[in-house]
Amino acid sequence: MQPEAFRTVLQGHARRSPQRLALRGESRRYTYAQLLAEVERREALLRAEPAGVLALGLDNGPDALLWDLAALLSGRPSLLLPPFFSPAQRAHCLEQCRVTLAVADAGFSDDLECLGLQADNTFWRRPGIGHADLPAGTAKVTYTSGTTGQPKGVCLDATTLLRVAHELELASRANAPQHYLAVLPLAVLLENLGVHAALLAGACVTLLPQRRLGIQGASGVDWPTFLGGLVLSGAESLILVPQLLLGLVTAIEGGRLGAGQFRFVAVGGAPVSPALLTRASRVGLPVFEGYGLSECASVVCLNRPGAHRPGSVGRPLPHVRVRLAADGEVEVEGSTLLGYLGEAPFDGGWWPTGDIGQFDADGYLYLKGRKKHQFITSFGRNLNPDWVEAELTQGGVIAQAFVHGEGLPGNLALLWPLDPHCPPQTLADAVTRANAALPDYARISAWRRLPMPFSAADGLLTSNGRLRRDAILARYSDTLLQLQNEVTP
Repeated sequence: MQPEAFRTVLQGHARRSPQRLALRGESRRYTYAQLLAEVERREALLRAEPAGVLALGLDNGPDALLWDLAALLSGRPSLLLPPFFSPAQRAHCLEQCRVTLAVADAGFSDDLECLGLQADNTFWRRPGIGHADLPAGTAKVTYTSGTTGQPKGVCLDATTLLRVAHELELASRANAPQHYLAVLPLAVLLENLGVHAALLAGACVTLLPQRRLGIQGASGVDWPTFLGGLVLSGAESLILVPQLLLGLVTAIEGGRLGAGQFRFVAVGGAPVSPALLTRASRVGLPVFEGYGLSECASVVCLNRPGAHRPGSVGRPLPHVRVRLAADGEVEVEGSTLLGYLGEAPFDGGWWPTGDIGQFDADGYLYLKGRKKHQFITSFGRNLNPDWVEAELTQGGVIAQAFVHGEGLPGNLALLWPLDPHCPPQTLADAVTRANAALPDYARISAWRRLPMPFSAADGLLTSNGRLRRDAILARYSDTLLQLQNEVTP
């Protein structure tokens, strides 16, 4: 789908049902006619500006969506700044995209001021510094959540993005949800496309600031506020990460709200426990697990009404082909990135996902884990433990660190100090200092002091001193389970 075809769909909604509610925020509402008018007003402003990437530093709300759509329809590449990134990571995104034009609220003003942008009536600006070397056709630069200290900019074209949104709309059409609540930040590509899918369906989108939904950074949730937001919004459809699904299912089991209002709940971003899916089914929650990655424009596979197999991530959607390499790695063709910003363009062939999978006889994909050591938290954040372990061990107090967080709401650490006799508070202070330098999804939530250091002699280190992760997980499984119970609500 081309952007002009998307415009045509919005025009059709506005013409046929001009008073139908399209967008609700904390204090503003827009019909489809008003939404189209506001988008096109902003589009005209963007077309009058010099070329370049538009950065959006906005909390969830109507302005974030209206500017995002205006950039899409104007043909201007956009960058949505992730609120869960650290200031240093956001600065990296802005500098790599060579941003000279931005729209931002107070929560992002420090990021922009530090790079020399100044606010006027509508935009933040800075003198021209040349354009980023974007692959031809880039409509959006979405940054990975940072498997190392520097997140990577994934460049995607508009046709690919809108095709995925169209497939998401088709997947949920049988259940006909009319009220969509955006729970995740719009900077998360999955949420961004979920909102576009809702607009293609002619549904009403509710976009509230993250604090109004009790979302605190990448991994914090105020559950009463979150659950209250679901009820008050009247949400029939939403996208959740596993940790939020767990909270919703637990609340329904406890009678704090009912499952009847929901028609289509998509869950993705990280593996979902089969036991949690069973619990969701028992309380009547229509949960559909999917799978994707930013490099493939988010959604690749999805369970859906009439094609649902719990435990799998569904069948591939029509816009992609999926195969398994000889070692079981999932590879995708047909909806891939143009390239990483600052690197050579991608040739458009098969993309290696880094995930190990298996198909059943009916074409449903089952994921078996990550090919490398990178893990995904239950909030859907990709994380390489080497990065966090380096932060922990480079402060002069901790000699060895092992970090684990696959499918967990908080990261766990096993630590050995440089000074075997150092007091517990010294270790605690070192963890606090390391956490202060990390974005919240990478921080340590619970830790234990090791009874002895890792060594090659006990099989926990390689001969050159690298961690044997599987062996450590097996040796300290009981300790890690105790820690997991400390961070799991």
